Amino acid sequence: MPETTRDFPAGNYRFIPAVFQYSSGAAVLRGYEIERVRFDELVPLTEGFAQAAQYIQAAGQPLTSFCACELRSPAAFTEEGFLEFNQHYVKTLAEWGIYDGTTNPVARSNVCPEIDPPTEPSFYAFSFTRPLKGATPTFVIAGGAEARGGPGSYPERIVRYRDISPEGLKEKVRFTVSQMESRFAAFGYTTWEATTGVQAYTVHDFHPVFAEQLVRCGATRFGLTWHFARPPVVDLEFEMDCRCVLRETVI
Repeated sequence: MPETTRDFPAGNYRFIPAVFQYSSGAAVLRGYEIERVRFDELVPLTEGFAQAAQYIQAAGQPLTSFCACELRSPAAFTEEGFLEFNQHYVKTLAEWGIYDGTTNPVARSNVCPEIDPPTEPSFYAFSFTRPLKGATPTFVIAGGAEARGGPGSYPERIVRYRDISPEGLKEKVRFTVSQMESRFAAFGYTTWEATTGVQAYTVHDFHPVFAEQLVRCGATRFGLTWHFARPPVVDLEFEMDCRCVLRETVI
């Protein structure tokens, strides 16, 4: 079933509804563009939100223009721990007038560096919308791993659960790639040519399936950034996100 989108007029973007903690992607409405801002060093969650607010307001935009973020956590969460973290995370979005208690339009990636992880959940980057007439439509697709949607626990929904054999990883990568394609298709794009950046997160060697599953479909036309990190929930093994963003800044 194709993904559907909803408008978030207060932020000047539309989004793919998903779960309470994040959306599956955000794309600008006409007359706007997305700016992605990456921190030079990881910034703890509370301070990251504060710095993001300062940057967005200095750009003359409302806090509701916050449309995506990329986080780093100390280690993969249990299912219960992930719920607890997310309930804390959305409090700031509620204060900013973004999260209404049910629906969250903000796309998100949250992964766990395997080496030299942060001591607490931290910001790696964030994105927001700003005016630009005649801009190429821009979007950010949230991180997605090899877990099917719908009801059930993660063990019930993970593709090839606890199978990191070559065939298991191949199927996990294939599923995750198709998930990315389904999400950007919701915004009207049918090929990877729309993307300007693609990121993968895993601690496993996926080189044996790299050419067939990623290069051939066009996902690496600008290369691929591999972060040696785990997805945020125990037993997930491979995650990706992608974006079409023309303005990127490092602070």
